[in-house]
Amino acid sequence: MKVMKSRAAKNLSYSVYYEQAPEGGYVAFVPALPGCHTQGETLEETERNVKEAIELYLESLVAHGEAIPEERRSFQGRVTVPA
Repeated sequence: MKVMKSRAAKNLSYSVYYEQAPEGGYVAFVPALPGCHTQGETLEETERNVKEAIELYLESLVAHGEAIPEERRSFQGRVTVPA
C-alpha cells in the first residue's frame, strides 16, 4: 500500500510504544500521531498492524489536505516514587 505518490519516495519514521495488554497480547501507539494505535496477539503481529495503522493515518491526512507530522525529538525515562 502506497501512502504518498511522488517522484522521490520519502520514508518517514515514527516512535512506537508497545505495552503488554492485561487480557493478553500487545497494544501499540504512536505518540506523534494522536489516536493512532492498534493491537495484536504477538509483538510481530502488533508491529505489522501498527505499520498499517500509520500508513492509513497518513493516507487519511493526505486525502483531507492536512500536513504530515514529523516527529520531534523525544525521550523516555523512568521515575521511581515511594509506594
